[in-house]
Amino acid sequence: MMKLSELSNTHRPINKVQRVGRGMGSKRGKTSGRGIKGDKSRRGYQNRFGQEGGRTPLYKKLPTRGFSNARFKSEVFAINLGSIERLFENGETVNLLVLQEMGIAPRRINGGLKILSHGELTKKVKIEATSYSQNAIEKLNSKGITYQIVQLNEAS
Repeated sequence: MMKLSELSNTHRPINKVQRVGRGMGSKRGKTSGRGIKGDKSRRGYQNRFGQEGGRTPLYKKLPTRGFSNARFKSEVFAINLGSIERLFENGETVNLLVLQEMGIAPRRINGGLKILSHGELTKKVKIEATSYSQNAIEKLNSKGITYQIVQLNEAS
C-alpha cells in the first residue's frame, strides 16, 4: 500500500525558490542581485511604461494624427451548419433577425450573416444570409436545402 509520504509531484518541475539576502556565500547576498545604488536597487521600485531615463519617450514622439480603418470595419456574424442543425427544426427560416430574437446573434451587427460549412445539416430549413462559404454552398446543394443571398439592408 502506498503511503502519503511516498507521493511525488510528477506533473510539473519543482522550481527552487531563490532566497536573497542570506549572506555572501549564497550568490545573492549583500545587494541581493539588485546591483549597486540607483532606483532599481531600492525597495518599492516600479518601472513606468515608456520611461527612457531623461529622454523623451517614444510614444510621445510618434504622431497621433492619421487614418484608421477601425470606424469602417464591418463585423460579420458567422454560424456553422452544425449549429443550425442543433438550433432549428424542419421548415423554419434561418436569418439574422431570427438569430437575434433567439439571443444567439448580437443586436448590432453591420456585416450581416455568413454561413460556414462545419458540421452536417439534414433538416430542410430555408436559409437567408448575406454570404456563404464555398464549402457550405456545396453541402447545401448536395442536400437540396434552399438558400438565398440577401443584401445587407434587407438582412437587418
